[in-house]
Amino acid sequence: MPVKKPVRKPAKKMPPPRVAILAEDKLMPAQRALLDSIRSGPRGGSTTIRGPFAVFLHAPAFGELAQQLGGHCRFKTAVAPRLSEFAILATAKLWRAQYEWFAHVPQAERAGVKAETIRDLHKGRVPKSAPKDERAIYDFVQELYKTRRVSDKTYARVRDLLGEPATVEFVGILGYYVLISMILNVFRMSPPEGEPLPFAET
Repeated sequence: MPVKKPVRKPAKKMPPPRVAILAEDKLMPAQRALLDSIRSGPRGGSTTIRGPFAVFLHAPAFGELAQQLGGHCRFKTAVAPRLSEFAILATAKLWRAQYEWFAHVPQAERAGVKAETIRDLHKGRVPKSAPKDERAIYDFVQELYKTRRVSDKTYARVRDLLGEPATVEFVGILGYYVLISMILNVFRMSPPEGEPLPFAET
């Protein structure tokens, strides 16, 4: 008898967004000002209306403050981009933030996070092959998100690694990307059409 091929189920999609994805030519003045502000900053002029920015446009005064903080957190802190992107991926995994993971894997790769480390984070495994500085960041992130506190030992490892000012900025990076995770999850911002979902929808 011929072997039956397994029937492939279509990839599960996220439900539609809870806010409209606004067309650029339909923006109100305050929304246009926000988009122009985003594009004139460190993200560059090719920034499109998707992800958190698609949500921010529905509350442009808030969106302007949030995007300025985000620009600083991502591009202007004393935390090395490799460690910052590593922490963002750890946050995206814990929140299962689809768009955040999709957007930051390429950034993390360019910043020097190893593919094996990214796979471990995605699978929820401790990244045992990661460098010591990434492991210190990982332990801090896991402890903070799970217990809402960090021990003196965990804090000292990161402070000794980054220095005190950058440790303050590092905690700010975590807080900002938790905000972004909540925005993305609540308003159902998914990766672009045709891109697979990084995490199974439940």
